[in-house]
Amino acid sequence: MAALHALALLDSEPEREFDALVALAAEMLRCPTALMTLVDSDRLWIKAAAGGERGEISRDIGMCAYTIQNEDPLVIEDLDADPRFAQNPLVMAERGARFYAGAAIRAVDASGERHAIGTICVIDTVPRSLNDAGRRALAHLATLAETTIAARSAANRAIAIATTADRQAAALVRQDRIFRQAERMAAIGSWRVSLEDNHLEWSDGVYHIYGLPIGDLPDMSGAMEFYPAHARDALSVALDRTIESGAPFDLEVDFTTVQGEPRRVRVLGERECVDDTPVALVGVFQDVTERHALETTLRRSADTDLLTGIANRAAFDRALDAAMARSRADATPLLLALLDLDGFKAINDTLGHTAGDDVLRGVGRVLREPWLKGSFVARLGGDEFAVLVEHPALTAVPSQVCARLQEALRFPIALNGLAMVSAGTVGIAALEPDCLTVRDFVHRADTVLYKEKRGRVGERRRSDRRDAA
Repeated sequence: MAALHALALLDSEPEREFDALVALAAEMLRCPTALMTLVDSDRLWIKAAAGGERGEISRDIGMCAYTIQNEDPLVIEDLDADPRFAQNPLVMAERGARFYAGAAIRAVDASGERHAIGTICVIDTVPRSLNDAGRRALAHLATLAETTIAARSAANRAIAIATTADRQAAALVRQDRIFRQAERMAAIGSWRVSLEDNHLEWSDGVYHIYGLPIGDLPDMSGAMEFYPAHARDALSVALDRTIESGAPFDLEVDFTTVQGEPRRVRVLGERECVDDTPVALVGVFQDVTERHALETTLRRSADTDLLTGIANRAAFDRALDAAMARSRADATPLLLALLDLDGFKAINDTLGHTAGDDVLRGVGRVLREPWLKGSFVARLGGDEFAVLVEHPALTAVPSQVCARLQEALRFPIALNGLAMVSAGTVGIAALEPDCLTVRDFVHRADTVLYKEKRGRVGERRRSDRRDAA
């Protein structure tokens, strides 16, 4: 039953090849009726008929149910004389069947086994015999039926496969279209490089990021030329490490398009193996310029004092920790100068907070002057500032740095016809071996600053007394 039902022949429409087969059987064996039947669980389905009608009869009365139990053709010369069929309604009917000859038709199931699924048979209304040639002809016709069924089944499978392939191809086209849209939306592309010959393969997204026409594929060395030297070195190291270890890589580097536009790209890659043998590197390439710029802006905003435009306290703490680590590792001197404005409250009280803000912005400007040679400067809060000095030309003369800073802090400020002079005190300290932490170093510079401020206050008091006398 399973083999039969798998063929989808039951209750099917007439098919020319089977009609021709039964017509040939009737003509060769000189019988008025020839049938091709399929034996179902409770019926005989007449697939093709010559001199008869298509349709179905009960399996109980059909001779073909006996035919499929035999390897050789079943021939009954006189059905009326056969006790199995003498009372059969097909035989007892007026001009009923009196002669029957049939051969089993077999089909192969999914596991390769052959099963009888039906017959090709001839019927006459008068008793007759069938010689050996007729029996062989009937067997050959059954073989032709089997071959036709197998060809039909193969054709149906091919159609099903082709239909499935068409659907899959259409789905792949849709998925490829969606993938290309996603590539454009995410500014992303995929790449592959063969380890044997360094042959590159790119998706459309990679061409777009490079600014190259699709299909204008450079070789590996040419593709690497779009990275600045430091980025090219970092990427080469990552590629070599992945080839050797199999560990994937993920890095962001600088990049320049064909049009000369600076970009920031993210490159991910991993090793492709066949039978445990590395054959290629595959990965993803993404333009992250906008995201990188946003992150840089956010980091800069988070680390910048909005009023003065220089670094804030959080950024200073990190910079000081890193500078101390470099100083110890390289055995180079490091100076920390703390600045505190003198009379800042008086400026705010006299000229107003707008003038006070102008003073703070003015300090930010003087601390960015070229003579400080790239020193890290920060506003620690209120009217307190800090300068990290690492340049050898400056660390060699800390007293001169201190004096010049104090001089730079003196500048006039005026508002609404009133004028005052901004000034400040500087405490400067060098990193010593006993300064083990950031807190130790800041405390040392703060101690010097406090001492300087006490001295300046004492000097002003002595000056006031001389002026009074």
